[in-house]
Amino acid sequence: MKKSLKMGSAFIGIIVGAGFASGQEILQYFTSFGMMGIFAALISTALFAYLGMNLTRLGSRMQQPSHKEVIYGISGKILGRIVDYIIILTLFGVGVVMVAGAGSIFSQQFGLPAVLGSTLMIVLVVLTIMLNVEKVISIIGSITPFLILMVVILAIYSLATGDSSFATLDPIANEKLSAVSNWFLAGLNYASFNIAVGASMSIVMGSTEKDEKIAARGGLFGGLGLGILIILSHLAIFSKIESVGDADMPMLQIANDISPTLGVFMSIILFGMIYNTAVSMIYAFAARFVPSGTPKFKGFVVIVGVVSFILSFVGFTKLVNEFYPIVGYLGFFLVAALVYADFNKPKVQTAPTK
Repeated sequence: MKKSLKMGSAFIGIIVGAGFASGQEILQYFTSFGMMGIFAALISTALFAYLGMNLTRLGSRMQQPSHKEVIYGISGKILGRIVDYIIILTLFGVGVVMVAGAGSIFSQQFGLPAVLGSTLMIVLVVLTIMLNVEKVISIIGSITPFLILMVVILAIYSLATGDSSFATLDPIANEKLSAVSNWFLAGLNYASFNIAVGASMSIVMGSTEKDEKIAARGGLFGGLGLGILIILSHLAIFSKIESVGDADMPMLQIANDISPTLGVFMSIILFGMIYNTAVSMIYAFAARFVPSGTPKFKGFVVIVGVVSFILSFVGFTKLVNEFYPIVGYLGFFLVAALVYADFNKPKVQTAPTK
């Protein structure tokens, strides 16, 4: 059980990055649909639990060092190539978004140059990846409980101090920018996007556990935990939609409204969760092309880090708005492959070398 909980915590840490922890993803995918947002959150929760369980179980069953062989094993060569390319695009793209998000925190919360936050982030990420994957998983999982605690505190505060009923706030929430057109699609797209984000590292993480049941429980616990965080964050932002609805980082704004000190603490946690996701994305991206632990791998990680840093200057908000929904739709290919694999025990197939 302890191993499963640790893996579940790491699963949450992999997926919870700048957009989620700041509240911007929650605002656009759930709160912008008002009271119907809770149903969208329930759809995402069910999918996270089911697909998370499948990912870690597949990793344990197939014992591969990267997602490549696993994806071709469950999808075949044609669909496998499509899904593989989608995951590669997602890993690199989200890694860039995380580096940009670190810059935004330094700029918005502390009034420091964004380049300072982005530089610090990419240096930390590259140094961390020089460790082995077990240590990476341990680092990822260790920060997650602090985020959970903060989300619970902010949700309780928001619900306890909210001056208006949800019925009154509903039309205000519905006026906010949404990532997709309706609440049902939002629930599906959000889960699909984040599964694409977490697929590669979740498979690698599952491969470190030989007991399929332990690995599967880890993914299940992580998916359920993630769903609970979504619901709590949605309720917190919905309750304060009048004051935080236009903020780039709604959850951070709620923390600052309670206390500037709490706002600083939330900023540190937010930076840590961005770090979690950035490490996961860049590590898994590099492991897709080069065997981990080798000198060549370390050199490749440095190159990826430099390129990610340069591209991060496009800007955090712009990257999130234009990149996330697209990956969500593309991620349906991966979801279909995972559902199929749940009914057919896959065998490792030889993946194309290019």
